Amino acid sequence: MSTQFSKGPTFGLSADVRNKLAQKYDPQVEEDLRIWIHEVTGQTVPDDFMQGLKDGVILCELINKLQPGSVPKVNHSNLNWHKLENITHFVRAIGEYGLKPYDIFEANDLFEDMNHTQVQCTLITLAGVAKTKGFYTKSDIGVKYAAKKQRKFNPDKMKEGNNIISQQMGSNKFASQKGMTSYGTRRHLYDPNIGMEKPVDRSTINLQMGTNKCASMAGMFALGTARQVTEKNVNLDPVDTTTVSLQMGTNKVASQSGLTPMGGSRLVYDRKYCAMPNEQDVIDFAN
Repeated sequence: MSTQFSKGPTFGLSADVRNKLAQKYDPQVEEDLRIWIHEVTGQTVPDDFMQGLKDGVILCELINKLQPGSVPKVNHSNLNWHKLENITHFVRAIGEYGLKPYDIFEANDLFEDMNHTQVQCTLITLAGVAKTKGFYTKSDIGVKYAAKKQRKFNPDKMKEGNNIISQQMGSNKFASQKGMTSYGTRRHLYDPNIGMEKPVDRSTINLQMGTNKCASMAGMFALGTARQVTEKNVNLDPVDTTTVSLQMGTNKVASQSGLTPMGGSRLVYDRKYCAMPNEQDVIDFAN
């Protein structure tokens, strides 16, 4: 059982690339393919699996069993160009059988030992396509492809869907206008789940705008009147409009006692400290 590439032409592939491709080759899958080919064709593949397929004879008989007449003439000659021609016919036939171009190996992948891993993958895919077409064997190999299901719908039935909102576009199922304000009016944002109280009416200040809860006009003057700056807690007495405000100073305890009438002369002396002037002193002062 060989999993290595020979020293044939490499067509630009480096040794490192060939080694990486060889590491992907699965010996267990090779054994499964050996059993499957024997069940389909009745022929035994030699121990050197790829060497036994290189002449293309077993491959042509394989596709002729799956789809009779795929390769009308199989060359049994030992000439290389006859062997390469068999592989070329097999590659063409499996493409017509249903394999995709990217699943099919090239003739040189097998004949020049360039990519045995791709040859193995092609044969596995061929087994899967055969199983899809109803060709069953005892060995379970390959993946059966899903069958295409054609569905035809009544055009009238298709038009009924135009009136239904698609789930991809959202849905109005179970939606209603319950609890919604009329169109264009302000909506109060509150959440009862976090203990916020529901606004009473449209005249209530929204919680986003602050609140006047617990506020009142008790002790307030009428709009436009002067407000006296007093505070009972600091023993400031309320005053009237004729009293100088405490912010402007005060005349508290002041009086007109002892003052001369307005416009009269004022004697600059204090009886407590100055003696009462006599008449003669006044005459002398005047002269």
